[in-house]
Amino acid sequence: MSSAWLLVNAVSALLLPPLNLLLLCAVGVLLRRRWPRLGGSIALLSLAVLVGLSTHAGARLLARPLENRIPALDLAQAADAQAIVVLGGGRRRNAPEYGGQDVPRPNVLVRLRYAARLQRQTGLPLLLSGGRPEGAAESEAALMARVLREDFQASVRWMEEESDNTAQNARFSAALLHQAGMSRVLLVTDALHMPRSRQIFEQAGLDVTAAPTNYIGQGALHPADFIPNAGALRDSHYALHEWIGLLWYRIAYRAQAMSPSAL
Repeated sequence: MSSAWLLVNAVSALLLPPLNLLLLCAVGVLLRRRWPRLGGSIALLSLAVLVGLSTHAGARLLARPLENRIPALDLAQAADAQAIVVLGGGRRRNAPEYGGQDVPRPNVLVRLRYAARLQRQTGLPLLLSGGRPEGAAESEAALMARVLREDFQASVRWMEEESDNTAQNARFSAALLHQAGMSRVLLVTDALHMPRSRQIFEQAGLDVTAAPTNYIGQGALHPADFIPNAGALRDSHYALHEWIGLLWYRIAYRAQAMSPSAL
């Protein structure tokens, strides 16, 4: 298991809902002993925010600005592309219906379905990017390749199997493509993940045409979207993760690009 991956997930748990808001509520409860009004206000506010983020309306409020930054792909934009790059996004372990094999998470299956469609439409070769951040025997790229081969009858030319995060996805994928004399790609990932992914792939030296999929913040609201549920909280968690990740990448990788060693 990657120690960096474990650290990032631990920090994310502390910064993101529901844990961050539950901890803030606990702080408010403790403060009530000495400052009743302040502590009570903090506790109530944290719970109110948690309820709001547990609705699809709240999740869309966070997701839509990110998703609207990059529109869905117009196939005419793919005319100059040389390859399709698909990013991994985690696994489900020991799926009994597949003989105990690990399988990609549902959002990754959405990416794979769209990538297979794009390959049929364009004839471009596929590169799958995803390593073993959890210490599994099989890489995420290998899981995705098996699904594409068995369920979508799609062929894969490259598998990048060493990356633990999006920045490594970009760096290692760029190295494979540059070795093959390619630099213009269609990048497939979730619409929420696309702004951060495109930024870091372009910094790795690739000419990126975004091919986002799996939108969660679109469409008109209806009354049921204001009812709290676990699925909406998951979407809010994902959206906030991307906002924080986008800010961190802008700070960390812009500073890296400006350092003398990078010049």
